[in-house]
Amino acid sequence: MNAPWKSGGMGNRDPFAAYICDDAALDVLRPVVIEMGWQPEKCNKGGLRNAVQSLSISASPAILMVDLSESGDPLNDINALAEVCEPGTVVIAVGQVNDVRLYRDLLSSGIHDYLLKPLAAGQLRDALTNAQAIFSAPRHHEGDGEHQHIANAIVGTRGGVGASTLATSLAWLFATEHNRSTALLDLDVHFGTGALCLDLEPGRGLTDAIENPSRIDTLFIERAMVRANDKLAIMSAEAPISSPLMTDGSAFLQLEEEFRSAFDMTVIDLPRNMLINFPHLLAEVGVVTLVTELTLASARDTIRILSWLKANAPSATPMIVCNKVPQGTTEISKADFEASIERKINFMIPLDQKAGVNAAKLGQTFVEANKGSKAVAAMRDIANAVMGVSSDNGASLAGAGKGGTSLLGKLDLKALLAKKPKATEPAA
Repeated sequence: MNAPWKSGGMGNRDPFAAYICDDAALDVLRPVVIEMGWQPEKCNKGGLRNAVQSLSISASPAILMVDLSESGDPLNDINALAEVCEPGTVVIAVGQVNDVRLYRDLLSSGIHDYLLKPLAAGQLRDALTNAQAIFSAPRHHEGDGEHQHIANAIVGTRGGVGASTLATSLAWLFATEHNRSTALLDLDVHFGTGALCLDLEPGRGLTDAIENPSRIDTLFIERAMVRANDKLAIMSAEAPISSPLMTDGSAFLQLEEEFRSAFDMTVIDLPRNMLINFPHLLAEVGVVTLVTELTLASARDTIRILSWLKANAPSATPMIVCNKVPQGTTEISKADFEASIERKINFMIPLDQKAGVNAAKLGQTFVEANKGSKAVAAMRDIANAVMGVSSDNGASLAGAGKGGTSLLGKLDLKALLAKKPKATEPAA
């Protein structure tokens, strides 16, 4: 069932109502409500089920805050709330459970935000101001056509394979050659190079988002993202290496949600550790570009990550990109590599060290600085393939081979090590 608050007209209604279970939370909420110019009497005692009973016989407000603390089945109760809410209502949930899966499910059901208890005045003020802006914003109706969005995650099998170089290049290609508004999200919070490749200062956008996910809204995205050009914006960080990453991942989910509305494309530079810690990041990703090399370690980790993707992101289309392919011999031949992972390599990018140096000197992405390079031609083919996958639901890559497999299948590590290296095939 589609929640009715996701679309619909404005209507004549009260600006705000809340159904909160405990007095402590109500004591924090009422002064903020008065500050917003609303009636504190609309802050009612009682949780989500009380809201359902009340709204079944009265009009729903523009902004509705409901407490899930006493709900045994929040998602089922939210569906009941959807039956009695008028179109256009912005719903903010409050609860005690700090669980990213619940947060994701609530957002998917149509809830605008989820606030954790104990409530704080600043947190409430930000959430209510954002909800007011959302309610007042122009809405797209069914006849307006659906906004198409493509999300592409770039994952390196090993450090140094060039995943970040490819991520920035693809983002630049989507923005300039495909004329798509593009968001580049660099999730290497401490050592990311996305802004560096674009000759930009990273800003505090990503750090602020992680520290206070409730602030993330359309206005936050506009202010926090750093513009590379009219079509390309980046969100990244250079967090102090003495500060560990403290997040449950809710900020990343909220960012992805905002990107889907604000941009045509999202490119996520996704380090392996983030892939493992926050698997929900790939829930809405259409293509996972797995960047690897023709080495034994990369073959092993390609197998492992493909297997992980098959179990955790079955709706995403994997694309295998072998980067920095040298002329002559390699540790593993292309044929042996493909036999080990039981699927074809989709694209081969030849090694071009001079091009990499040139890009660094110019402060430009690899593709922008080296338009005549064979490596850039391969990257351009990859960008075209990502765009193609969006239109044919993965058919162009579906025949690339099976998903992940066991390391003890066709990959015989000792046998490969004992082989004399073969010359690699010409790069695609």
